[in-house]
Amino acid sequence: MTMSNLKLGVDVVGAHNLLPKDGHGSSSAVVELHFDNQTFRTTVKEKDLNPVWNESFYFNVSDPSNLHNLTLDAYIYNDIKSAHSRSFLGKVSLHGTSFVPHSDSVVLHYPLEKRGVFSRVRGELGLRVYTTHDPSIKSSTPLPAPEGIQSHAQSVQNSMPSNSKSEARHTFHHLPNSNHQNQQQQQNASAGVVPVHVTKYGVDEMKSEPPPPQIVRMYSGSPAQPVDYSLKETSPFLGGGQVVGGRVVRPDRTASTYDLVERMQFLFVRVVKARDLPAMDVTGSVDPYVEVRVGNYKGITKHIEKQENPAWNVVFAFSKERMQAHVLEVVVKDKSLVKDDSVGLVRLDLNEVPTRVPPDSPLAPQWYRLEDKKGEKIKGELMLAVWIGTQADEAFPDAWHSDAATPIDSSSAALTLIRSKVYQAPRLWYVRVNVVEAQDLVPTEKNRFPDVYVKAQIGNQVTRTKNIQSRTFNPMWNEDLLFVAAEPFEDHLILTVEDRVGPGKDEILGRVIIPLSIVERRADDRVIHPRWVNLEKPVAVDVDQLKKEKFSSKLHLRLCLDGGYHVLDESTHYSSDLRPTAKQLWKPPIGVLELGVLNAVGLNPMKTRDGKGTSDTYCVAKYGHKWIRTRTIVDNLFPKYNEQYTWEVFDPATVLTVGVFDNSQLGGSNGKDLRIGKVRIRISTLETGRVYTHSYPLLVLHPTGVKKMGELHLAIRFSCTSLVNMLYIYSRPLLPKMHYVRPFTIMELDKLRHQAVNIVAARLGRAEPPLRKEVVEYMSDVDSHLWSMRRSKANFFRLMKVFSGVFAVGKWFGDICMWKNPITTVLVHVLFIMLVCFPELILPTVFLYMFLIGIWNFRYRARYPPHMNIKISQAEGAHPDELDEEFDTFPTSKSPDLVRMRYDRLRSVAGRIQTVVGDIATQGERLQSLLSWRDPRATALSVTFCLVAAIVLYVTPFQAVAGLAGLYAMRHPRFRYRLPSVPVNFFRRLPARTDCML
Repeated sequence: MTMSNLKLGVDVVGAHNLLPKDGHGSSSAVVELHFDNQTFRTTVKEKDLNPVWNESFYFNVSDPSNLHNLTLDAYIYNDIKSAHSRSFLGKVSLHGTSFVPHSDSVVLHYPLEKRGVFSRVRGELGLRVYTTHDPSIKSSTPLPAPEGIQSHAQSVQNSMPSNSKSEARHTFHHLPNSNHQNQQQQQNASAGVVPVHVTKYGVDEMKSEPPPPQIVRMYSGSPAQPVDYSLKETSPFLGGGQVVGGRVVRPDRTASTYDLVERMQFLFVRVVKARDLPAMDVTGSVDPYVEVRVGNYKGITKHIEKQENPAWNVVFAFSKERMQAHVLEVVVKDKSLVKDDSVGLVRLDLNEVPTRVPPDSPLAPQWYRLEDKKGEKIKGELMLAVWIGTQADEAFPDAWHSDAATPIDSSSAALTLIRSKVYQAPRLWYVRVNVVEAQDLVPTEKNRFPDVYVKAQIGNQVTRTKNIQSRTFNPMWNEDLLFVAAEPFEDHLILTVEDRVGPGKDEILGRVIIPLSIVERRADDRVIHPRWVNLEKPVAVDVDQLKKEKFSSKLHLRLCLDGGYHVLDESTHYSSDLRPTAKQLWKPPIGVLELGVLNAVGLNPMKTRDGKGTSDTYCVAKYGHKWIRTRTIVDNLFPKYNEQYTWEVFDPATVLTVGVFDNSQLGGSNGKDLRIGKVRIRISTLETGRVYTHSYPLLVLHPTGVKKMGELHLAIRFSCTSLVNMLYIYSRPLLPKMHYVRPFTIMELDKLRHQAVNIVAARLGRAEPPLRKEVVEYMSDVDSHLWSMRRSKANFFRLMKVFSGVFAVGKWFGDICMWKNPITTVLVHVLFIMLVCFPELILPTVFLYMFLIGIWNFRYRARYPPHMNIKISQAEGAHPDELDEEFDTFPTSKSPDLVRMRYDRLRSVAGRIQTVVGDIATQGERLQSLLSWRDPRATALSVTFCLVAAIVLYVTPFQAVAGLAGLYAMRHPRFRYRLPSVPVNFFRRLPARTDCML
């Protein structure tokens, strides 16, 4: 059996701050690596709590397709030779989803994990893990275990086949030491995750049969929301079955993976090729094309010049519910003739067409003899495949559709613009350029010191350092410049040193071009070693003069691609992905999100065609790096899409965004695609395993006010693969570690986010069909930070609603003080005296009261996903002047220059105030959501904690609890973590009303 060339390389760099285990304040550490039934051991470092190995090992990967399901385990032991024993010092487990190629790998220091509940470990282990296909690298062989110790590695090696052991050898590579100031944490990947193969329409295979979906009955949300703008319950036929008792009953088949949309039947006709076609003109040649007709619908292939055996291999899809004929006619015509007379045709009875359901293999095409109009056989044959299928058929996305292409041009360019597609957004990196200093600058004027700055450019992104008026020719900046770049790196980093000679006049002193592909990558905040680069003159230099010069101007830089951050390309309130850029830091998925885009109803006409209003609509959904676009339904105000898509979920505190647009590229026009509306759904508000079927109102704000553009019917299901992993996520920081270790300023984040959106829009605009810039910007809420009086008022009223409970308690306490209800006042006095006499009852009473409130609110929990709310958004009663200001250009064009400057400054400052007020309201709403069952898992954890805390505090003396709390609050900085605490992380993941903001 041939072994795969794929190998997993593991560089064991060193360990830090290990636990002493030999009784003399030290340890003799050895690392044991386990992967894919292979085990290797490093050398033993005697009496060293900070050992350094710099050893490399290479594992054979038996099945590369199963690499993401494997786990690398690294154990550190204290090897005591005199006692012939060893003790456990810690372990590190890395899941296969974090393995990256050698070019992307960096050295990471992982905190050691416990083996059991009672294990005591500390310290970190430095590893570099990567995959390689280099055939010259052989797999490693373990070092011999100390005498008397039967290591697990030796037993595994003995169990390997003899041929594998004979080929193996141990290799050592000395690695450069890395100075890490901070180390990236890596969580242990949980075992038992069911592998899921994701396709466009759903999950193809799982190891266990999923339970039948459940249809949830949901009703209108907030009572203040007008009925016309509320969520409405729908009862579609999902997966071809009837909804009975909250479940989908399929009378014809067992559970299907394509079960979140209504099944639509299509007649598929694949026209493959023809042979031996008769010549119809005097030249003896034929320019054939094929016309497929079913009733009033017909599709035409492109014509192929001068060929008797042409090949087309195109598929036509006719909606079965619109067909009004029982005969399919496939006509071969000749383009060279004046009237395009037919060469021959094939007639098929639709009642005899077979039905195909995936995962059946594609239907084999066959040759059909051509007939003339009288039904007599003539020369020539046509190869066809005809079958009845659904939108789950693999031929569906690239087929010509009768309900989409008939009213417009049926050319290949037009057909490309209406097909459904899946887009992959590029992986974004932050580029950090630290400009330290320059040396030996040569200004044009020798009698003055230069007033210099450094200008950096990547593509359309340009930024610069501050001007330095130096008294030497060696100016120093030590300034950070930040950019966003996307893989694959197409643009280079261009650094230019310029001298400010006079007002508005700059001279270039030198320039250097650095390809981003050679820039060092890092996944944490380790120190990047500086480098000197030579500056070149941008103009031609005399060769003789160049030979005389023995030096050139230089620039001192620190360059790196920061992969430890998540590059924000969307609003943090509606973020669909929170993973860092570096793939080796990615965790395994916690679940699968399935979206069924069913149909839209009552859409407003966006254009006029043949004297009547109509729309050519398509839907776009984005989550993580994956964007999807449904096919365009032409000339229809009640389009039916019935397409299903699937995403892997890595964090429940993320938002799915679905938008509806009018395709303005059809018929030769090139205008902007008009927005019809969008829907946001936070994953944490969805219950696991339930199917949500609702009609979402499509609301758009216009200068004249809010307007309902129609309704979009969706089916949504969130399936959890590991409940433990998902609950553990609630204790993790919301953003990657680097956002807390080296945070960006608000101004930097806004600037970088604007650059990231432009890059994503440019990359997706290069696809076919392109996802246009206005679509990407609308889906990413690119203008959410701009000033709006309406948003400011909405955030203020959200804040007032959060504190309304505090105000109500104050009013109630005022009533108690005023003895408006004597009985209540007496009871409050008794309770107050009891708590004063027994202060240990205060905290347990509060937690018990919160627990009871949470249980009481369970019956009032939200049974519907969040949606746009015009009351919360203050969109219904907005003043026309406020809306005119909101839709004004930035900068404004309604005032003279002086007023424009002041007005823009006011809007910018007010936008910051609006953001701060919104953040305060968000924190209060998260506090309310602790017991509101808005996020069922978080509320379940919260009420469980309240109950446990109430019980513990009832049996624990209050003085002890208060003392421990005080000591913990005043603990030494050594015992503090740089990352937020577990309660803070849990709190930040709670949902707020930001999802309901319009």
